[in-house]
Amino acid sequence: MVDRVIPLVEQRYGVLQAPFNSQPIAPSGQLLDQRARPLRDLRISVTDRCNFRCSYCMPKDVFDKDYPYLPHKALLSFEEIARLARLFTQHGVRKFRLTGGEPLLRKDLDQLVAQLAALRTPEGDAMDITLTTNGSLLRRKARLLKDAGLKRVTVSLDGLDDATFRRMNDVDFPVADVLDGIEAAREAGLSDIKVNMVVKRSTNVDQILPMAQHFRGTGVTLRFIEYMDVGATNGWCMDEVLPSAEVVKLLNAEMPLVQLEPTAVGETAKRWGYAGSDGQHQPSLGEIGVISSVTQAFCGDCNRARLSTEGRLYLCLFADKGWDLRELLRNGADDATISNAIAHIWGQRDDRYSEIRSSLPPDTAQGRKRVEMSYIGG
Repeated sequence: MVDRVIPLVEQRYGVLQAPFNSQPIAPSGQLLDQRARPLRDLRISVTDRCNFRCSYCMPKDVFDKDYPYLPHKALLSFEEIARLARLFTQHGVRKFRLTGGEPLLRKDLDQLVAQLAALRTPEGDAMDITLTTNGSLLRRKARLLKDAGLKRVTVSLDGLDDATFRRMNDVDFPVADVLDGIEAAREAGLSDIKVNMVVKRSTNVDQILPMAQHFRGTGVTLRFIEYMDVGATNGWCMDEVLPSAEVVKLLNAEMPLVQLEPTAVGETAKRWGYAGSDGQHQPSLGEIGVISSVTQAFCGDCNRARLSTEGRLYLCLFADKGWDLRELLRNGADDATISNAIAHIWGQRDDRYSEIRSSLPPDTAQGRKRVEMSYIGG
């Protein structure tokens, strides 16, 4: 049996209790960190389990049949998640993304979606609720989730060639079933469907063009993600990273692209639209996105926080420490105390790992312990 791989330095509330109590911060809907970045997006992991074993996330040699997953009692209940989510909205969060592991493995997830959908911003607006999934269970659950209040979905898919896809997910899962899940999401009425493709130089570069050709003109936005040094188990090395600029160059040679303006501050993907015969973006053909956290860091306007499945709050995908909000929830803290804790945690944030990665000594950048992506979501 391997040791549990969730590398982090835990900083419990008891250590921070004095400053929280001595400097109360009332919710104002605009919570800024040390770099004046507002809190807008909360990513909520609902399980640390997944039915895939993708090498860049949950490699089988680590996450084997003996891996000690969290017991159910350690997970936040849906009511605990909803309570925290309500407090985050008071500090400016406007979007919830449900992640995992594979979030659709969490039983009765539609009940959590319904609780989140019932929340409103201080201005009375509904929350933007989306979910990232590997698509394997979407055919069964898409309509139920849509009816509960889910608005959008992002599906992870790393290639159309069945042999390549089965090799990457490492559980022999067929690509046809993921494509069927995407179709189920469309049939259920989920809007703005996105497909995320992690590009690894030695594995699936030959799938870039087929993926673009398949989704072009379908209304599904394909996004290419640089292979990232997340966690400590995926064997990351820079040689395996295909820069997004090369992806765009490859696509542009076959299907001319036009760069588009971002749709929102803090957007992770740079947008490129397919051009028509006049050289202008033709909306009916759709667009692609590239997420370049290795070669073109976007820390400067990052507005995302991450809540782990057992209630620890992380301020960066590459974090090596988290704050235990579950302890507050289960030890009787009132809303004001928890809200104040959230405010102080975000207020001291100055994370910018992707910006400084290249300046760090190799043993620091590559050997540094970080929380696993499968534990806090992407």
